[in-house]
Amino acid sequence: MRWEGNRESSNVEDYRDSSGGGGGGGFGIGTGAIGIGTIVVALIGGAVLGVNPLTLLSMLSGGGQQAQVQHQGPAHPPPANDQQAKFVSTVLADTEDVWTELFRQGGATYHPPKLVLYRGAIRTGCGAGQAAMGPFYCPADQKVYIDLSFYDTLKNRLGAPGDFAQAYVIAHEVGHHVQNELGITGKVDRARQRQTEAQANAMSVRVELQADCLAGVWGHHAQRERNILEQGDIEEAMNAAKQIGDDALQRNAGRAVVPESFTHGTSAQRQHWFDTGFKTGSVKACDTFGAAHP
Repeated sequence: MRWEGNRESSNVEDYRDSSGGGGGGGFGIGTGAIGIGTIVVALIGGAVLGVNPLTLLSMLSGGGQQAQVQHQGPAHPPPANDQQAKFVSTVLADTEDVWTELFRQGGATYHPPKLVLYRGAIRTGCGAGQAAMGPFYCPADQKVYIDLSFYDTLKNRLGAPGDFAQAYVIAHEVGHHVQNELGITGKVDRARQRQTEAQANAMSVRVELQADCLAGVWGHHAQRERNILEQGDIEEAMNAAKQIGDDALQRNAGRAVVPESFTHGTSAQRQHWFDTGFKTGSVKACDTFGAAHP
């Protein structure tokens, strides 16, 4: 991926020298945070233990108790010589450029999210976040949270190396912010209150697949405007989508695949919707809610 030398976003808050160091507990799942990696641990653990991943998430969060997070000092910009921080700042800036223009074309104004870097655990508008849950977006404070050690997990444990795979992670979380900007997040949250657990899971799948598609839309326009892609980049993103499909995570944990427990979609679904967004560059093409079989 060609990213070095491109604009870096100023919407990055670095708490890595002041956030908690992995205190006990887990992420408060009832608070509405959504993301590419928030259920990786629960899916793997749930497959091994034979329990529903949503139940396990509640157990991991201590039955709704927040993680023990140390006092957080003020945020500051990341160090100028931090390559990983420069990378995510550059990817974030690229998403800002793409979505600002697409919203402008639609007669609307895009309000970009903040990207928060932290280590271990951190307080968020959605409760206590923990690194073990992976990157996530919090609609309450409109921020994307990532402990950059997740990229080691993505490469070494989930088998998805490459800088464009890492960019896909950021673009997916920004996709959740776009959903929030468009009013989709609120509608989904209200609908979930009237649904059974199985129906809520199915709704979550459509939310996540749409974020995958929106990540593809970003990739389409970033490539068209700035020629960011190198040989093998799309394959990296498609492989990442494959490795974090609900069925792949359950299968790799040595358990039977349980479709009723899916909350992010199968590998094939995640690849299909990212590819749809990338090939069309159209937000309208990302209507996972209108699709009979997403």
